[in-house]
Amino acid sequence: MSEADDRTQRLPVTEKAPAGPSRPGSATVYAPEPGSGGRAGRFWSRRRTPSALLALVVIAVAGVLLYDVSAVRAGRPAMHWRHVVADDLATRPLDSVWIKVFAGVVMAIGLWLLILALTPGLRSLLSMRRDSPQVKAGLERDAAALVLRDRAMEVAGVQSAQIKVKRAKVKVRARSHFRELDDVRDDLDSAMAAGIDGLGLASRPRLSVRVHRPARKG
Repeated sequence: MSEADDRTQRLPVTEKAPAGPSRPGSATVYAPEPGSGGRAGRFWSRRRTPSALLALVVIAVAGVLLYDVSAVRAGRPAMHWRHVVADDLATRPLDSVWIKVFAGVVMAIGLWLLILALTPGLRSLLSMRRDSPQVKAGLERDAAALVLRDRAMEVAGVQSAQIKVKRAKVKVRARSHFRELDDVRDDLDSAMAAGIDGLGLASRPRLSVRVHRPARKG
């Protein structure tokens, strides 16, 4: 679980004196209502690797162009690649295969950069309810699946369970070796609903529960 401002725990429950007259030494325990800390948005990835690669490419291209322009202004001939590129652009038709391939590659790179810029990333991190404006907490999907699996194994009749936690849906696939499947499914559905509520997520995912018998051998 990760939090903003390097905090790893929720704010403790504070004590608040009652509004009216009170007896000496008495205090009222006050806990904020769930979700009263504001909107819990998704976590945004810093994307250091794509940013570093893009910065290196831009610096390299800009450095080569600046060196070539400075050399021409100093009375030296332009670099060979500039003559090749200029002649190739002047003689090659726009419907050439290489022109289309290069344009497609540039378009794909540009689209990739736009997607990185407009999407938050960190899909494995689920946002939790904000009980305080100063704290923003998140829960790893693998950790949430592990907690729900432990709850599923506590249901009578469940032999094994597979939990997949996505951003908007929780899939539960359980195998039951005794009891009626409908009874196991009802108990498992109730246990998973309570488990999801206990995770404290900002948005409640949909629940899908399936129960089956183990395959018979031979």
